[in-house]
Amino acid sequence: MLFIRLERMIEFQLKKLYYSYKIFNENIMTKQAIIIGISGPSASGKSLLANTIVNELGSEQVVVISEDAYYKDNGHLPFTEREKINYDHPDSFDHALLYEHLRQLRVGNTVQIPIYSHSKHLRLPETRAVGQHAIIVLEGILLFSDKALREIMDIRIFMSTPLDVCLTRRLKRDVVERHRSFESVIHQYETTVRPMYMQFIEPSSRYADIIVPRGGENRIAIEMIQAKMRELLASHTRGS
Repeated sequence: MLFIRLERMIEFQLKKLYYSYKIFNENIMTKQAIIIGISGPSASGKSLLANTIVNELGSEQVVVISEDAYYKDNGHLPFTEREKINYDHPDSFDHALLYEHLRQLRVGNTVQIPIYSHSKHLRLPETRAVGQHAIIVLEGILLFSDKALREIMDIRIFMSTPLDVCLTRRLKRDVVERHRSFESVIHQYETTVRPMYMQFIEPSSRYADIIVPRGGENRIAIEMIQAKMRELLASHTRGS
């Protein structure tokens, strides 16, 4: 019985990999952008992994987009009310806008990506123009919780980083870079960050094609992903 279950699991994974490979070929042949999603807990190294891969590739054909840019615009609320919002719940994101932007980018159109201020908890008036790219690297905590977003991605990568490591990184980041108090960071972690990880983020790891331990410091994972991206870029170049 155990052997049958194991055999079915292997068969399912092989079918999933075959489907991803088929989509790769279809997108390359039609010159559509390849979308790579990187998800995982807060401060797990998603941004580091994404930016390291892109910076070391040195290609202008690759762009990084953060899910954080798509927090809902709550500028109509006073700051004290914005502070109370659960920013680790799927409802805090405008995933519909993100999906529409990805759909437009995939076919070569230019979109205006929001710019979000973590210290003010609101969108800024400015936007970031992003146009045609061969590869789009998307990173964020709740990307895999949305079915439409999952299905538009060609590769899904999940960062498996211990929560104590994530908390240490989050403290350094939020206190130094986002000018938050130590107490507020700990309170948010205990009341929303960890509970939402257990409820939404960790379960979404089952949708990943690749699971990466140790975040952006995992050189083997970085080099493997870079090699795949170089292959995809070369395929796009040959098809042009």
